Amino acid sequence: MSHLVVVDLQRVFAAGPWGAPRFASILDPVARLVAEHEPHVTFTRFVAPATPTGAWVEYYEQWPFALAPPDDPQYELVEPYTDRPALVATTFGKWGPTLAVHREIVVCGVATDCCVVSTVLAAADAGVKVRVVADACAGSSDAAHEQALAIMASYAPLVSVE
Repeated sequence: MSHLVVVDLQRVFAAGPWGAPRFASILDPVARLVAEHEPHVTFTRFVAPATPTGAWVEYYEQWPFALAPPDDPQYELVEPYTDRPALVATTFGKWGPTLAVHREIVVCGVATDCCVVSTVLAAADAGVKVRVVADACAGSSDAAHEQALAIMASYAPLVSVE
């Protein structure tokens, strides 16, 4: 059975400077996927590092509101998932040892053109079969969402976009 990865369904991406315009529209499709895959579901959360290094220093100079501790309310998962355990990372991509135990994953979440694509391409590069559910993903804009879907689809047959 495939494992569902729900990427960064957090308050910080629901509204504000990092808000995905179509965030609310993916909540029902995500709920459907979660119900279909239970208990084989991993939620992820993006958080700021305690001390940014390298290019992240300049990144957080551009986005100072985001340089907050991991327990800051903006980094919480949205309802009804607030109490779910989550794979927490200070990187856009969430692929790593925790997810690498799965040979086939289904991916949804935000933002299609950032954390989703970063996670998907790393998984595909590791030889994992990835299915991206387009209507359960939201981008930073409609154009960016469509471009990211096209890029991920170009990795077929490792990645399928539906």
